This record gives sequence, structure tokens and C-alpha cells, in this order.
Amino acid sequence: MPEEFLLKLSKLGNKTDEIVSDALEVGGKIVLSEVKSNLKSVIGKNTKYKSKSTGKLLSSLGLSPIKLDKNNNYNVKVGFSEPHDKNTSNAMIANIIEYGKSGQPPKPFLKPAKQKSRKPCINAMKAKIESEIQKI
Repeated sequence: MPEEFLLKLSKLGNKTDEIVSDALEVGGKIVLSEVKSNLKSVIGKNTKYKSKSTGKLLSSLGLSPIKLDKNNNYNVKVGFSEPHDKNTSNAMIANIIEYGKSGQPPKPFLKPAKQKSRKPCINAMKAKIESEIQKI
């Protein structure tokens, strides 16, 4: 093997954790943006009664810190911080919006965001990894 290639591989080994974290953050931001956009478009739309939306649900949406799980895989999650108020959680409200309830039709925002952002997310993460490798 060429010495230059082996040198890059050894440098990459030292920076793998940092590169993976950066790539996950880039991909997570793309998914988060799509989820926020979809959520904005469904909150308060097509309701029987005037919307009581306060903006708490939308403002609680964010990215988790990047963590290593028990299988040594890096993870980042798009989700809601808690609580909404003392009686309800943001996750419960999001679930009702996504799947509906008796008298309230579903208004999916998570599943379409997942489908629409999948390829752009993967491409952005690949590009980030490749650009970091080029720096080495």
C-alpha cells in the first residue's frame, strides 16, 4: 500500500469520533429542519375549533446531544424536550397530531419528514465525511 494512504488512514483513526459526530450533526439538522417545517404546516390547520396553539410544541423541538449507545453506535435524535405543562408532555401532543384521536383526524408530520429528508441527510453526511477526509 502507498505510504501516503496508510498515513491518512492512521490520521483518520484518531479523528473518527470527531468526524462521525460532525456528520451526524449535519444530517440531524437537515431532518430537524424538515420536521419543523412539516409541524408548522399542520399545527392549527383544519380544526373544528379555533386553534389554541401557543408555540410551545414547536419551540421544544430539537436535536439531542450525540451519544454512543450500548452497541457502540453513535446516535442523534430529533425530538421534543419535556414537559409541555404539568399535565401533558410534548411527546403526547405530537403523537396526537401525528396519529389523531377520536374526533381529530391525523396530521402526519414526522413520517413525511423522515421520507423527504432521508436522501438529503445521507448525502450531506457523506459530503461532510468526504470533506473531512480530504483535509487529512
